[in-house]
Amino acid sequence: MKITIIIPVYNEYSTIDKIVQKILNLKFLDIQLIIVDDCSNDGTVEKLKNLEIFKKINLIIYHSKNQGKGAAIKSAQKFIDGEIVLIQDADLEYHPHNYQKLLEPFLTQNAQIVYGSRVLGKKRYADGSGFVSKSRVFFNHFLTILSNVFNNQKLTDAHTCYKVFKSQIFKKINLEESDFAFCPEITSKISKLNIPIIEVPISYEGRTKKQGKKIGVKDGFRAIYVLFKYRFFSRNV
Repeated sequence: MKITIIIPVYNEYSTIDKIVQKILNLKFLDIQLIIVDDCSNDGTVEKLKNLEIFKKINLIIYHSKNQGKGAAIKSAQKFIDGEIVLIQDADLEYHPHNYQKLLEPFLTQNAQIVYGSRVLGKKRYADGSGFVSKSRVFFNHFLTILSNVFNNQKLTDAHTCYKVFKSQIFKKINLEESDFAFCPEITSKISKLNIPIIEVPISYEGRTKKQGKKIGVKDGFRAIYVLFKYRFFSRNV
């Protein structure tokens, strides 16, 4: 089973080589690795072009202007040749040692879509959850509840990075949102296809703004807007 791993990257100079090495160390996987650099300006591009490790990557796409996470994933969509597609952030909040858990339902439960939940089986507000603040936990919880209400789902973590799909499903979804709103968009569109999402528990180690965390309050409000948009105003899938 070949796995296409898509890594959207923006200004991740300090982590991009580390995350790629961790993926390449997983010898049990047959992978196609696609990196999309979203016009980084911190030296990430130079690192991608010059370090020996990046010669092992199947495809690196460079955006000429910064467009957002959703646009980066959309750029990779047409190049997928694996049976399974996995979205991986470049910032080390999500560790590739979770891949075995994420892929197992495709082998044992005939899964079509799997989300890695940061809170499944845990006390959501407990210390050691991986979230850097209780406010982030609360906002994630609120957005997940809203997503469930609008999409008739029962997810515990709708906005996790780890989203894994059968490629024939992922490739037929028309991605429209260019930024972090990719997450609520794709969950909403999956609900319209009436495809169940299986969740598995994953480890998570959140970053602060100072450490490079890019998603913020305005992205949360935009997620709310996008949930309304695809629930009430858009029939597109």
